[in-house]
Amino acid sequence: MNKKKILDSKTIKHATLRIAYQIFESNMDENDIYLVGISGNGNEFSKRIGSELKKISPITIHQIELKIDKKNPRDLVDISTDLNKIKNKSIIIIDDVLNSGSTLLYSVNKFLGIPLKKIQTVVLVNRNHKSYPIKADFKGISLSTSIKEHVSVELKNSKTEGVYLS
Repeated sequence: MNKKKILDSKTIKHATLRIAYQIFESNMDENDIYLVGISGNGNEFSKRIGSELKKISPITIHQIELKIDKKNPRDLVDISTDLNKIKNKSIIIIDDVLNSGSTLLYSVNKFLGIPLKKIQTVVLVNRNHKSYPIKADFKGISLSTSIKEHVSVELKNSKTEGVYLS
């Protein structure tokens, strides 16, 4: 199957910086925020956003990894910190692609049992195929694709880094 590159490394870097500025503008009154990267590409994207935020803002950035099975998001959802540490804080849940919305929905659900100031969501690619009532507050790109098309993101290999449509 043919893969078409939608975003290259340079465009991903630009989108990451733009999202970092949007997060900063939306959270200027915060002393610290928690970036919750969904394991895999979401966590990698979260680290990149965190790195940019540290350069442009005085906000203390905390990184958390959220492990979820994207094929079975109702199964165990685990995070790399104690939930008590984020009580009454602002969190931003970050993933690579928003398809149906189930991964983000079940990720958000993990935090609904504790009091939080704010929950925001970030994705690199928003596919506009949501089955659940969830949206990305910040996104790198929105793609109108057919259900049969597949979006893949490569962030861990600098030679093949990009967003691909197949």
